[in-house]
Amino acid sequence: MKLLIYGINYSPELTGIGKYTGEMASWLAARGHQVRVVAAPPYYPQWQITKGYSPWLYKKEEMDAVSVTRCPVYVPYKPSALKRILHLASFALSSLPILLSNIFWKPDIVIVIEPPFFCAPATLLFSRISGAKSWLHIQDFEIDAAFDLGLLSSSFLKKTVYVFERKLLKMFHRISTISLPMLEKLKSKGIYKDKVTLFPNWVNTSAITPLYRISEYRKKLGIPESFFVALYSGNMGEKQGIEILVEAAQKLSSYKDVVFVICGQGAARARLERIAEGRGKIYWLPLQPSENLNELLNLADVHLLPQKSDSDGLVMPSKLTGMLASGKPVIATVDAESQIAEVLESSGIISPPGQVDGLCAAIREYYENPEKRVRDGAKAREYAVAHMSEFNILESFEQCLHQMSDEQLKL
Repeated sequence: MKLLIYGINYSPELTGIGKYTGEMASWLAARGHQVRVVAAPPYYPQWQITKGYSPWLYKKEEMDAVSVTRCPVYVPYKPSALKRILHLASFALSSLPILLSNIFWKPDIVIVIEPPFFCAPATLLFSRISGAKSWLHIQDFEIDAAFDLGLLSSSFLKKTVYVFERKLLKMFHRISTISLPMLEKLKSKGIYKDKVTLFPNWVNTSAITPLYRISEYRKKLGIPESFFVALYSGNMGEKQGIEILVEAAQKLSSYKDVVFVICGQGAARARLERIAEGRGKIYWLPLQPSENLNELLNLADVHLLPQKSDSDGLVMPSKLTGMLASGKPVIATVDAESQIAEVLESSGIISPPGQVDGLCAAIREYYENPEKRVRDGAKAREYAVAHMSEFNILESFEQCLHQMSDEQLKL
């Protein structure tokens, strides 16, 4: 098949949507499909264009047998609500001529990744002109998140945007998203059940696996082997609610052998480091290379997954897949009825969002019960292998693509 993938984030971004889109495209190309990608230069999660790329120039490159065209994009150093809108809109505008230039290539399917939803109208136009089937994959309901987090607040604007969104959604041939609650949200927007597909994020369970030895990161950071490590690794954005980790570190500072490691990049990192000064034992790490990810994840005695109460129902955090595959238990600050809570039923502890005392109690429970850590970690690994395997998920996705292509031929 000829597959055109359209989205702002792509490899070599190490976290989030770019990581998964890159792995998906490379996997499909390795299966013999012709794959082209229209994307922005890598910039996430540090919100800075990666060295070797330009925010103002177009660039073509080959990556793992995938033809990638990079399009100019405005990347704000300190993203705000307005700047994020301008950021997404800039890519939608600059990528439009590149998208339309692929009409003559005649792909079988065009796959657009949300965010940004700004690219949906152009994708539908491309589909109509080229005859390609259109597939929208929703990694994040950015419009819902913007309203729920207060980035946009006008009730009139909210109503108008949701009407426009629903009309566009109904025009796609297929829509997928990454969790069951997000599928239900799609249905609540009036999208028929036979049009939606569950396409969850995955983990390479051969690359991310339990280490039955001490992680090299303890030596790098100077953390004694006997110390208990609570690890957060991922994006440091405003919707993660990472401030609670700083509060927890301060409250648990009397436990001399309990340390926190916070690893990653993002818009909130500088602010978090400022408020963390003198507040507990916290080691800060920048985003680590992908080849070191397994070593990093195995540094943890327990993984921390903070979420705000008004955002955990909108997304299924991609970082959770690696946490579980590493064979370590997870503490998540999420609502008890969320899918994250369901996933962690036997492999972690759920703590109410925003309540630092509950988080501290969960950390102490794992600190004081090493047998529970081992037992829950083993169950976490079992869940990842059974439900999050890269091969199984992508093979199922490929089968859906073949089904769409076959339907197109019959037409």
